[in-house]
Amino acid sequence: MPFADRSEAGRQLAKALDGYQGKDAVVLALPRGGVPVAAEVAAHLEIPLDLLLVRKIGVPAQPELAMGAVIDGASPIVVRNEGIIRRAWVSADEFERASRVELAEIERRRLRYLGDRRSVDIEGRIAIVVDDGIATGATMRAAIQGLRRRHPSKIILAVPVAPPETVGVLRKYADHVICLEEPDFFQAIGFYYRDFRQLSDQDVIACLDASRSTMPAHISAKAK
Repeated sequence: MPFADRSEAGRQLAKALDGYQGKDAVVLALPRGGVPVAAEVAAHLEIPLDLLLVRKIGVPAQPELAMGAVIDGASPIVVRNEGIIRRAWVSADEFERASRVELAEIERRRLRYLGDRRSVDIEGRIAIVVDDGIATGATMRAAIQGLRRRHPSKIILAVPVAPPETVGVLRKYADHVICLEEPDFFQAIGFYYRDFRQLSDQDVIACLDASRSTMPAHISAKAK
C-alpha cells in the first residue's frame, strides 16, 4: 500500500517505534525528504529532532557511485569506501577535491537549516535515524559508520520503505532496523507515495520550526 505522503508515513513509523517513548533518545532526519517523516516520529515519541547532514562522495567519472561520504558534526567525519576508490583508480588528490565539494554543500545546508543553533549532543543517547526511504543504502551505511564516532548508545534506523536486500545489509551496521514495507520488486522510493513532491530548503526550515514550536518545553531543553 502506498503512503499518502511523508507525514502519514512518519505517523505509521512512529507507532512502530513506541518502545522508545520516554527513552533518552534523539531523532536524526536526513534532509530533505526525511525531515517531515522524522518530525512525526519526534512529536509522537516526545523526543528532540535534529538533522543528520550527510553527503555522498561520488567517483569523479561516475558521480552516482559512492566512494565515500561526509557526515556533519563538531568535526566533520569522512568515511572512505576503499574498495571503490581502488577499483576506480581515484587518487588521493581527487578524493580530497571531491570531499571538499561535499563538505561545502553540507556547510551551506547546515547554515541554511540550522543557522547558529547547535546540534543536539547524541553521546550516550539512542540515535533514531530516519529517512523517507532507502534504495541502495550506500549513503546510509556511511552515515551510520560516521555516526558511530559520535558515540551514541545505540543506532536505530527507521524508514517507511526499502528493498529487503538493502534492509538485510543495513542490519549489520545499525543496532536495530525498522522498515514498514519491504517490497520484493522494489522500484524508486517515490512509487510508494501518492504525494512525493520534491521538498525545498524552505520546506525543511518550516518543518523544523514547526517541530520546535510544538515540542514540550522540557523536551526542548534536553535538545540544547
